[in-house]
Parts: sequence; C-alpha cells; structure tokens
Amino acid sequence: MGWNRLFSLRSYIKSSLWLVPFVALLLYVAAIRLVYFFEQWLIWLEPWPWGVAGSQRLLETIITMTLTFVVFTFGSLLVAIQVAGGQLTPRIIATTLLRDNAIRFTVGLFIFTLLFATGALARLETDVHHKVVAIAGLLGFLSIAGFLYLIDYAARLLRPVSIVARVSDEGRKVIERLYPILATEESGSGADSVGPKDSPDKIVLYKGRPAIIVAVNRNALLAEAERSHCVIELVPRIGDFIASDEPLFLLYGDRFPKEATLKTMIAFGQERSLEQDVTFAFRIIVDIAIKALSKAINDPTTAVLAIDQLQRLLCLVGKRSLRGERIRNRSGELKVVCRMPSWDDFVKLTFSEIRLYGAENFQIARRLHAVLEYCLQVLPAARRPALEQELELLDRQLQELFRFPEDLELAKTADTQGLGSAKFPARRALAPVDPPIETSLSHRVP
Repeated sequence: MGWNRLFSLRSYIKSSLWLVPFVALLLYVAAIRLVYFFEQWLIWLEPWPWGVAGSQRLLETIITMTLTFVVFTFGSLLVAIQVAGGQLTPRIIATTLLRDNAIRFTVGLFIFTLLFATGALARLETDVHHKVVAIAGLLGFLSIAGFLYLIDYAARLLRPVSIVARVSDEGRKVIERLYPILATEESGSGADSVGPKDSPDKIVLYKGRPAIIVAVNRNALLAEAERSHCVIELVPRIGDFIASDEPLFLLYGDRFPKEATLKTMIAFGQERSLEQDVTFAFRIIVDIAIKALSKAINDPTTAVLAIDQLQRLLCLVGKRSLRGERIRNRSGELKVVCRMPSWDDFVKLTFSEIRLYGAENFQIARRLHAVLEYCLQVLPAARRPALEQELELLDRQLQELFRFPEDLELAKTADTQGLGSAKFPARRALAPVDPPIETSLSHRVP
C-alpha cells in the first residue's frame, strides 16, 4: 500500500463516526467471555442481592435505556451538525465535528453497554451471575453519566466561538509543523521564487478522477529526486483542484523516477483537509465570518469572534519564515519544489472578503483596524507593506461607505471588541500615567 493510500486511510479513520462503535462491538465479543470466565476472581464486586426476576428487569431497563441513548444521540447529532454547517460553514462537518473523540467514545460506551446487557440477559437462566449483572449495572450508570455529559458537551461544542477556536488550534499546529523556523528581517519577506528557470525535460500528467491535492510526502519526493539525480517540481499547490490530463509534475534532468511511484507520494481527496493545507484553516474561519455577515443572518458579533482567531493565526504566520518551497539536499542542491502560499496570500485571504462584505458594519471595520494596527506593531518590518496596503484599502472603502464625518471617524477607530471598548493604542505611544495620589485617612469624608 502506497503512502497516499495510507494517508487517506488515516484521514478516513479520524473522521469516521461509526468506527469507535464498531470497535466497541468487537470488544464486547471478547469482554463477555472474559467476564464469565474470570467471574469467580472478581472479588471486588459485592454479591448482587436480587434474584432472576429482578436481574432480568434491570438488564431489560439498561438495554432500553442505552438503545434510546444511541437513537437520540445519532438523530440529534445529525440534525445539529446540519444546522451548524448551514449557519457557519459546511467545511466544519468533516474537519471538526466528525473528528471529535468525545462524541465518538461516548457513543462507543452506549453500544458496548447495550451489547453487554443483551449478552448477560441472554445467559440469564435459573442461576443469576451476580457479578456479571453488577458490571452491567455499573455500565448502565456510566452510560447515564455519559449521556448527560454529551448533551452539555454538544451544546458547548456547536457554539461559534468553540468551532472557530478548534479550527484555529488545528491551523496553529499545521503552521508550526510546516514553518518551524522563525522569520528574520532579512528572510521574512515571503516565499522563495518557484522552480528552476529552464523548461522542464519531462511533464507528468495527472490521470484519474478530478480531485483535490490533500497532502504531499516531501521526504519521499526528496529521496526519489536524490535517487534519480533530478529535480522534481510539483505543479499544483496543496489544496488545488486538478483534473485529468493536467500537469502534475515537472521533471528536470536526464534520469526520471517512475510516474506511478511519484503519484503514490501525493494524497488526493474530494475536499481540502487541515493536515497539510496551511491556508485551509484561514479559509474555514473566513467562511464563518462572511456567512455571519450575510444579510440573511446578520450576526457581526460572530464575525468578530472569527476575526479574533484570524489575528492569532496571521501573527503566528507573520513571525515565521515562509521559505519552504525549494527543498535542498544536504549538499545544498535543489531537488524538490513544492509551491507554498506567500505572505501576501495570507494577508489577502484574511482581510479581502471580510472587508468587502463587512466594512459597512461598525464592528467589523473597527475590529479590522485593530488587527491591522496590532500586526503592524508586532510583526517584522518585511511584513508591513502588505498590511499597510490592506489598511489603506480599508480606509478608502470606509470613505465611500460613510457619508457623515462622525460615522467615518467611528468606523476608523480601532477597537479590539468591534464596538464597545476603548480605542486600540497599537500605533501610538502610550501617554505616561501619573502615579496615584495617596489620600490620608484623616482627609477622607466619614
């Protein structure tokens, strides 16, 4: 099995809700036999005081209860996911909600309890296995606690602030993994220039169904380029759509690796994922923001929450070196070229659409001003031209939108809360604060 298939399999396992309940079914098959086999050694369980009739009613209650939990959980979860996807963005379903382990393992507990109680009831005859019934009762108690926890957890999970924070956390991990080196004033301007300047000696075309480039095995590409003594350039960027007969690789040199081998180093999928797509986290959060800014929803506060996380990610990217396109061997020879987003790409993705759809709102205009002024203050000087251009574009758009000088001044005021906090003092020196005047107790009014 090639690397691309293993990557796709791992991604499917991480985003599949049914796998943990299926594993619980397999665990039940082994657990029910082990419990009956080692029942006499379970001395830590007190003898169950009820007889056959009472044990039967208890097990039947547990079965009915856990079955209800499973049906209610899956039914309400599907509805909640669709509602959240419609109000926020459909991209959160596979990237966030279906990957949540708390939901998956809670449903797995329900399935295991249901099967264990069913197996214990099927083996219940004239003689009661008290310790087995006690274990079933304990599992039933844990299922009740798990169900109550799941309701509270799901209610908190589906809030916009929780979703954007989760996506931001995943984006931070990808940024730190793909850009491990901090930027300097000399190297912080952006990405490297792409590829060798000569025309390629061979073009490898993509053959297959239209798909998205999800991930790339860069280490394997480097090893293959070393082995073949050539330079390999990947034409599409991670997250790009590619159709059949479009260029996939450009090869430079005299000897070339097999096309089938090269294609196993690229993972394809139906939609973008967060594993290696560094701009996809930005894309999801921006989608949530502009969905909230639509006239049908009109929820600028949610958009402000999204901008908060965009500021976090943009500052993280801005403080790191984006020179990762040209991969060299230990001798310093260029071997692999993988296209990466530049600093201008990150800035435009963060601000352009939100400015277009939300500049007429005071909250959005003021929050964008605060982000830009904060980034101009904390990021290296090489990052400032793109930010200053966005700030100029924002001011020019506000000039056209607001006819009254008072509204224009209000919209241009940087505000970290959107509307409601003091002016953001990012680009001006803070005035010195006089020390407080101590008041003697004898001068106080009684």
